[in-house]
Amino acid sequence: MPVKIRLQRHGKKGKPFYWIVAADARAKRDGRYLEKLGIYNPNTNPATIELNVDGAVTWLQNGAQPTDTARAILSYKGAMYKNHLLGGVRKGALTEEQVDEKFTAWIEAKEGKVQGKVESLAQAEADAKAKAFEAEKAVNEARIAANAPVVEDAAEDAGETASGEEE
Repeated sequence: MPVKIRLQRHGKKGKPFYWIVAADARAKRDGRYLEKLGIYNPNTNPATIELNVDGAVTWLQNGAQPTDTARAILSYKGAMYKNHLLGGVRKGALTEEQVDEKFTAWIEAKEGKVQGKVESLAQAEADAKAKAFEAEKAVNEARIAANAPVVEDAAEDAGETASGEEE
């Protein structure tokens, strides 16, 4: 039975939400699956991915073929890298401890990149809000300035006519 690691669509129209599953290649896209490996939500920025890396690696070692999108997600979360490192253990080039060290170092570097993106997005949003606030403040000041001189000119005209009558 050929097994594929693929996405199973959930969510409402226009708001997709995916499960990452190991399924028989002959099963329907949203049909039966052998094991749920994680979730993928592309609606958030950055996309939310929760993956059971060890389960995915187990399926990869047993011969499961990921689809293109699933391969990208597995690569992003490090399952493909861990599978590669474990291939080195089978060949005798690495030990389990070396694999764990390399994988944790890779995960920490990846989390740093993702955290940097989240911070840059938050900073960009804060800058956009500050810019919008300054623009709104300038418009309000211009509106107040446009209304204020008209009121003052009318008061000065009324004062001149009143002083002119006295003379």
